[in-house]
Formats: sequence, C-alpha cells, structure tokens
Amino acid sequence: MQDRTRQGTTARSRRATAVTAAMSGCALVATIASAPPAAAHGHGPDHGTHYVALGDSYTSGPMIPRQVDANCARSDHNYPSIVAEARRTSAFKDVSCAGATTEHMWKAQGTNGPQLNAVGRDTDLVTVQIGGNDIGFGSIIATCAQLGAQDPTGDPCRRHYESSGTDQLTLNVLETAPKIARVLRAVHSRAPHARVVVIGYPDLLPDDGRGCFPEVPFAAKDFPYLRDTGKRLNLMLRLVARLNRAEYVDTYGPTRGHDMCKAPADRWVEPLQPASPAAPAHPNAKGEEAMAGAVLARLAGHGRPRG
Repeated sequence: MQDRTRQGTTARSRRATAVTAAMSGCALVATIASAPPAAAHGHGPDHGTHYVALGDSYTSGPMIPRQVDANCARSDHNYPSIVAEARRTSAFKDVSCAGATTEHMWKAQGTNGPQLNAVGRDTDLVTVQIGGNDIGFGSIIATCAQLGAQDPTGDPCRRHYESSGTDQLTLNVLETAPKIARVLRAVHSRAPHARVVVIGYPDLLPDDGRGCFPEVPFAAKDFPYLRDTGKRLNLMLRLVARLNRAEYVDTYGPTRGHDMCKAPADRWVEPLQPASPAAPAHPNAKGEEAMAGAVLARLAGHGRPRG
C-alpha cells in the first residue's frame, strides 16, 4: 500500500512538473514569436473577400440585439458582423454558435451544421474564436461561484482545482492546444489561400486581481487565480496560432479595465446578473465592438503571416 501511495505521489509530482515546464516553454516561445502590436485602427474595404466566422458564444453574442439565430444565440451586432460591414466584404458567413467546442467544427449543433462546412476554397478570410468551452468556462464559473459563497475571503476555487497536486485548469488549457491546432489545420486544408485569424478572449476579471464579491461571487483570493487562467488560455491560443500559420488578435488588452467588476456604464463584459443585454459572464454590445476594433486593427495593420 505504501509503495502504491509513493508511486501515486511520484506520478502526480511528475505530472505537475510537466505542466509547469510546458507552460514555461509556452511563455518563452510566445514571447519570442509574438507579432508586434496591431497598427492604427483601419476600416479599409475588402471588396471580393469571402469571410467566414467560426466560434463560440463570445463570437455569436447571446442576448445582444438583434438576435438572428435562436439555435446559436447569434447577434447581428457581434464582432464578425461589425467586421464584415466595416470591411465591406462581398460574402459573409457567420456560423458561430453558443456552447461550441472544437468538436463542433466537425459536429452539428441543432440546426447549425458543422462549422467547418462554411469554409471552402473561395474563402479568403477566416476568424476563429474557440477553446473556452473546451477548458470548461461554464463549469468553472459555476463551481467557483458556489465555492466562493462558502468561503468569500479565501481561495476555495484554486484549492479545488489543485487538490490532485496538479492545477487542473492549466492542464485543461494544455490539453486544448492540440485541438486548436487541428482546427487550424482543417481551415488551411479547406481554404488554402485564406487569411486565418485566431481571436483571443477579452478581460473578464480585474487585471489587478482585486475582487468584487458579491457582485461577482468568487472568493477574494480566487480572482487572481481565475484571471491567470484566462491569460494562460490566451497565451496558448497565441502560440498555437503562430505555430499553425495563423495570426492572433489580442482582445484582452483592448478590453482591460472594462471587466465584469466595473460599473454598468464602464463594463464591456457582464457579470452573472447582467444589467445590459448579454449572457452572464459574456461581452455586451460594447465588448463586441471592442473586439471588432481589435480585429479590424489587425486586418488593416499587418500583412499575411509567413510560414
């Protein structure tokens, strides 16, 4: 029994070391490989461009007026719609869908077919924002809110996800990386001449790590932990994009300071009880506009990536 216990402890230790080393490597490579900040905001026309938007609820814009697809909670004022209008694209398909994971690139969601079906050889611009549901955004929020109510000054969420000796959320991010890479390879295969742009996730929680319980019902010491989890997800997306001939758009920086803890007039992401039309813990119309601005800046300021 003692030998098995020691073996289990050793296995957990090795797993934790692997996770730490992997994330450190990601940080180093991403720092070296990351492109410079986007240039000035631009709205140049894209006459002749066939644009396809892939993604989850952060792309689709649940509850933001005007909802045009009840099955996917898709708004015609989400960032892909704003980008398509600003760039005056000749053809536009938005197949983003609330609840989507990387599997839904190949699998239907109700009336929404596999998202990759919208990508073809005539597609020349693809935006992809996916991965949040793969790491478990919804369950993380529910779990941490429940635990926060029991210990509002502590860090019960972090302790819950690290109870095995390994940070499960960091592991979730690492395990999602090859899934994102598979999606990008499939996009390139279907649209070999397309400009492919991976969109990061916005700033959900205060960047300084300060909590706002009970407006956002996470424990005080869990705010930095959850903030860092979001940053790890974006870091992974940046790296995987770079390694798979895609560009990356940072939406965290442009939305910093407009997180769900801010006053209703200042926030671009709604808390668990929204004051503006949006799903809980999701961008409102201002948040979608901010993400659109970041995408437009990238499209206007940088050419196609090499290799």
